[in-house]
Amino acid sequence: MDEGIPAFIRDSRWFMYPLFWYWFKGKNLSTYMDFKKIAWGLTEEEFNRIYQDLDCRATDRPTDLNDKSIQRMLDNLHPEAKTLLDVGCGRGHWLNLVGKARKELQLTGCDVFEEETVKKDFTFRKGSIYRLPFEDRAFDIVTCHHTIEHLPDLEKAISELKRVTRKQLIIVTPRQRYYYYTLDLHLHFFPEKEYLQQVTGTTSADCVECDGDWCLIANT
Repeated sequence: MDEGIPAFIRDSRWFMYPLFWYWFKGKNLSTYMDFKKIAWGLTEEEFNRIYQDLDCRATDRPTDLNDKSIQRMLDNLHPEAKTLLDVGCGRGHWLNLVGKARKELQLTGCDVFEEETVKKDFTFRKGSIYRLPFEDRAFDIVTCHHTIEHLPDLEKAISELKRVTRKQLIIVTPRQRYYYYTLDLHLHFFPEKEYLQQVTGTTSADCVECDGDWCLIANT
């Protein structure tokens, strides 16, 4: 849809309203449609509450990761790593896959919300990406998927991810052009890999497109 419809139609409120109504089940439409305007003035607590109360057609998906990104990450995990942290771990889909592929890794997940009903085969710590509850260089590998594009303070979040990383940082985010009306509530857009490398301070990182997502792997 983003590529096949002229921008002045694709990004018009009247065109997108029915799609928002369907996707968000007719709830809180003014908040979601104007999220890119109001997000910057919210406290962290208010911002998190919007996501905590979110009820949309994608709520029950186990992960936003696609198979190509998953396989690329599994194939390129640092061979000498002993610990891995996933920030924004959600239901733990990625960590459970890593646990099966690399049984020697000590796995930790961190998120602002805890999915209490989901079985986890890893350690979980509740915490904000802006203030990760871990010491400097605490983990050999740090992964973060489909998270940074949502965050108002991107610089602070990236700084924290890098702070707790010892050997390898892996970030997955959509390759997406900017529109004001997007059903995913994204605040940041990365149409080119060079921009993602620049804002993450990883200009020499390996960054490959995987079925519409950027998979950035930076060895430190």
